[in-house]
Amino acid sequence: MVKSMTGFGREHIVAEGREIIVEIRSVNHRYYEFTSRTPRAYGYLDEKLKAFLKSGISRGKVEVSVSIYNQEGTDAEIELNKSVAKGYLDALRGAADELNLSDDLTLANIMKLPDIFTVVKKTEDEEVIWAQVKGVAQTALDRFVEMRETEGKKMYEDVSSRLDYIEKTVGEIEEHQPSVAQSYSERLYEKIKDTLKGTGADNIDEQRILTEVAIFADKVAIDEETVRLRSHISQFRDLIASDEPVGRKLDFLVQEVNREVNTIGSKANDLTITKKVVDLKAEIEKIREQIQNIE
Repeated sequence: MVKSMTGFGREHIVAEGREIIVEIRSVNHRYYEFTSRTPRAYGYLDEKLKAFLKSGISRGKVEVSVSIYNQEGTDAEIELNKSVAKGYLDALRGAADELNLSDDLTLANIMKLPDIFTVVKKTEDEEVIWAQVKGVAQTALDRFVEMRETEGKKMYEDVSSRLDYIEKTVGEIEEHQPSVAQSYSERLYEKIKDTLKGTGADNIDEQRILTEVAIFADKVAIDEETVRLRSHISQFRDLIASDEPVGRKLDFLVQEVNREVNTIGSKANDLTITKKVVDLKAEIEKIREQIQNIE
């Protein structure tokens, strides 16, 4: 069944000292357009995410947001600069001996001295980070696709009901069509009779009337159009039932359906059929609006 191009999915985990949030959202677009927002330090994730999501999304303007937070104390280590500490200690004790001062040095005193400790930023393994983000992104993608499928089901039901109406109306046009030529024949016959009355003649050329009616019937015949229209409707039903991306095919097909209906309207020469054509065009336009959001 068809999928909508509108969707949203989100997943959030805290694991291995790291909090990761991935959000995926999309709106309709002619092609697959990808944009992402990731922390500057994790810019290498952009292309990986683009390729990963492409496997599950064929069309739509897709925006992915990734947030990564390292829990306090897990992204850096504090190292004691032993050589600096020893240098301070030796110098201070030497000064104390030389100046006859009491040696009251404590750990607290030493910690206050500059460069005793060095903050070392941990080096993060890109493959480890990607494996974590990919797992979160997969769950977000599953929820995103589920929302698209739910919306797609509603669109399928709406388009199917409109196709039912179109098919029913085409059947009514086909049933009414024979009466168009018959009505024309009667009008033509009466017109000729009225004309002859004015001339005093009463000899009506029946064969000529039959010829004129046959020519008219050929001009207003819509058999070919209704056959093609029914074929298009059948193709439409097959496509919207497909699990494959069919949005662009549907866009082309709805143009063909509209073309056949326009031809029927131009050939009809009948008020009843013209009214039904107006109804058909209204339904086709509603279908066109729906398929703009089908993947």
